[in-house]
Amino acid sequence: MAELEKLTVNLGPVDLGQIELLVEQGFYANRAEFIRAAIQNQLAKHSDAVREATIRNSYLMGAMSYGKKALEEERRGGRRIKLHLVGYLSIANDVTPELAKATIESLKVLGIFRASPEVKAALADRTA
Repeated sequence: MAELEKLTVNLGPVDLGQIELLVEQGFYANRAEFIRAAIQNQLAKHSDAVREATIRNSYLMGAMSYGKKALEEERRGGRRIKLHLVGYLSIANDVTPELAKATIESLKVLGIFRASPEVKAALADRTA
């Protein structure tokens, strides 16, 4: 996955100062590296809870991409798919809103969802 999502974090002056002190002392290259490391540590700490929740809620975890060819195969097979994902979902620009509506029964992405504005609009009523 080549993309990162930008987040804004508001911190108090003491917390920010402590981060800057650790950067100054060479523990981290910059603030962003510290914040990424802190997030990774928290995710590792809660990995069992994340794993259990993904199983309980029938989520896939990772990155997925659907293009016209794959969705046309689903349509030909008379199948409609449920895309419930933790991570990254991309629906290619060659997918028309009509094809997306015909093949995607429901959609819930916890993370990043990339698709054309037209496809997103067509799926709005199926997005949890």
